[in-house]
Amino acid sequence: MVDTLKTTAPHIHGATTFADLVDWGVQADAIEGSSASTGRLLFKGPNNQPETGIWVCTPGKWRLSIPRDEFCHFVAGSATYRSDDGEVIEVSPGTAVMFKAGWTGECTVHETMRNIYMLA
Repeated sequence: MVDTLKTTAPHIHGATTFADLVDWGVQADAIEGSSASTGRLLFKGPNNQPETGIWVCTPGKWRLSIPRDEFCHFVAGSATYRSDDGEVIEVSPGTAVMFKAGWTGECTVHETMRNIYMLA
């Protein structure tokens, strides 16, 4: 059987429901609850750039700071991102967001969310 993550074009079929995820632990900087993360790396380049994969997170609220440009396509669940400048971004299935490097704020996951992401 071919490991599709080790091919010349790493890929995952059914990424919106893919279940072979790895425990990534709880979210750091928790404000409320204890959000647990799981995921699967699709690819990580030299010096971790770029990095792309699947990320799943359970409900809770935490502080976050985006270190590099990050594109997110949310395919399940719901969450609210609130920037330190007061901007509110509601995410649900079908939402695509480009968080620019240096974005800071809070994330509140209302319903377990799944996100296909790429850090540049």
